[in-house]
Amino acid sequence: MGQVNKNTKYGYSREVDLSYEEAVAKVTESLKEQGFGILTEIDVKATLKKKIDKDINKYVILGACNPNLAFQALTAEIDIGLLLPCNVTVYESPDNGKTVVSVLDPELMVTMTGNEALNGLAQEAKKGVIAALEAV
Repeated sequence: MGQVNKNTKYGYSREVDLSYEEAVAKVTESLKEQGFGILTEIDVKATLKKKIDKDINKYVILGACNPNLAFQALTAEIDIGLLLPCNVTVYESPDNGKTVVSVLDPELMVTMTGNEALNGLAQEAKKGVIAALEAV
């Protein structure tokens, strides 16, 4: 397994030794094992080509959600839905062509809302998405 890096202020990522297609399937399965389902799948490459006739490397945004955690978060902060689901990206790096998988840091919910009741939920979600990323 490769190393997980906190590569931005808002997420974690790692390069994987899988094709893009294999990585999408593997991260979907590893998220499922952590209790997350995929609610949305946005093929960014296809969308940009269709809408503005621009080409980019393969890139998908997966909207991952753990229903139990989402319910608890919505109960604590009804507007948290603006920050859900937890985005996961898989893309071919424009720098080296390798496949990169990234996950949003769920603890941003607490930072953005200031609602301390979300701390435990965010930590639990973070543990799950990082475990899923490490399993890819």
